[in-house]
Amino acid sequence: MNAVPLSLLPDTARVESDGSLSIGGRRITELAAEFGTPLFVYDETHLRARCREAVETFGPGRAYYATKAFLCGAMARLAYEEGMHLDVASGGELHIALHAGVPADALALHGNNKSMAELRMALTAQVRHVVVDSFDELDRLDALHAEGLPVPKVLARITPGVHAHTHEFIATGQDDSKFGFNLGNGDAHRAIDRMRRSPSVQLEGVHCHIGSNVFEASNFAKAAEVMAAFANPLDLPELVLGGGLGVAYVEGEEAPSIRQWGNVLLDACQALGVRSHVSVEPGRSIVAAAAVTVYEVGTVKHIPGVRTYVSVDGGMSDNPRPVLYGSGYEAFLPRAVGASRSERARLVGKHCESGDVLIFDAALPEGVRVGDLLATPVTGAYGHSMASNYNKLTRPPVVFVRDGDARLVVRRETYDDLVRCEVI
Repeated sequence: MNAVPLSLLPDTARVESDGSLSIGGRRITELAAEFGTPLFVYDETHLRARCREAVETFGPGRAYYATKAFLCGAMARLAYEEGMHLDVASGGELHIALHAGVPADALALHGNNKSMAELRMALTAQVRHVVVDSFDELDRLDALHAEGLPVPKVLARITPGVHAHTHEFIATGQDDSKFGFNLGNGDAHRAIDRMRRSPSVQLEGVHCHIGSNVFEASNFAKAAEVMAAFANPLDLPELVLGGGLGVAYVEGEEAPSIRQWGNVLLDACQALGVRSHVSVEPGRSIVAAAAVTVYEVGTVKHIPGVRTYVSVDGGMSDNPRPVLYGSGYEAFLPRAVGASRSERARLVGKHCESGDVLIFDAALPEGVRVGDLLATPVTGAYGHSMASNYNKLTRPPVVFVRDGDARLVVRRETYDDLVRCEVI
C-alpha cells in the first residue's frame, strides 16, 4: 500500500526532513509529548481558510457554521471572527456560542424537538432565527407569546422529499424523516399558512437540509429545484438550503470544494429565478479535514491465520463514526509519514466492546510496535462533538496549532470531572 495520502492532511501539514509530520509549524510527536494522547490536533489556518471560503462564496451573513460538527468556545469565536453566523441545535450549543461572545443575532436555533426551556432561552436572547420543525413547536411558541416573550423571526423547515446518497442515519430530506414539515403530504403548505397568520412568529423564509456527508453536487441542485418551486410563490426574504457537503476520508475519495458546491447551488437558484437571499449551513466541510487524532499503541496482538489487532488508547469514545456508520479512515505513523503501509490490521480502541473499532481493515506500516504514535486524519468533525465517557474514559483535549504556536482550547478531562455531577 502507498503512504497515507497527503491530500487528507490539514492545509499546513508538512513532512519534515526526518520524515515526521508537523502541522501549523509543530511536530505531532512534540505535541503528543506535551499534551498526551489521545489528542485532537486542529490546524487553525485550515479552519479559518474554510470559513473564509464559505463567506466569500455565499456572502457575509449567508454562511452559517453548523456547530454540531465541532463546537467549543474557541471554534465559535473563530467562525464568527471569519464572518460566519452559527447554527446551533440545542440549548447547550446556544449557551456555548453565547458564552464565547457570539452575538445572538448571529445565531439560528435548530432542533426537531426543542423544549420550552430552549425556546424560551432563544427568544429571551433574541436569536436571529428559530428554525421551526413541527406543529407542536408552533404550539409552544404560541404559549411563549402569551407569556409576553419577544416574537421570534422564524424559518419553516421543509422536508423536500429528496433522497441524498449517504448513510440512512444521516439522510434527512426524504419523506420518511423526523425533521421538518413534509412537502409531499401538504404539511409544508399548512405550516406556512399558520405561520403567516400567527401573531406568535414572524415568518422570514424556508429551510431544508437533505443529509450529511453528501458527495454528489447534483443532490443539492435537486433540492434547490424543489425548494425554489415551493419558495418562489411565497416571496419570502430567506431561503436556506442547509449543509451536508461531504469530505474525502480515505484514499480514492473525492468531494467538491465549498466553492464548487456553492457555485452549483447559486447557479441553480439563479436559473430557477430565486429572489430570496440564499444561505447555507456547512459544518463537516469546514472542520473535518482540519484535524488529526493522535493515539499511542498499547497492544499488538497477532492471531495466526485470523488477523492482527492493534489497540490504541482511545477508540469509540472519541470517534464513534466507524461503529455508527461503518465510516472509513486511514492511519499512519506521525514519525514516518511517507512509510509505505504494507501490513493489514484491525485498529481498535481500549473499550470493553468487540465493536470498538476505529478501522476495520487498516493499512499500516510494517513493524508497528507498542509505544508508537498512530494518527488518523480527517477527524475534525463528529469526533470531539460525539465523544463519550464510555468505560469512564476521560475525553481528550483539543489543541489549535498555528504559526508554531500550540493553543490548548479544551483541556483533557480528569477523573474528578467524572464524578463532578454525582450526588452521593
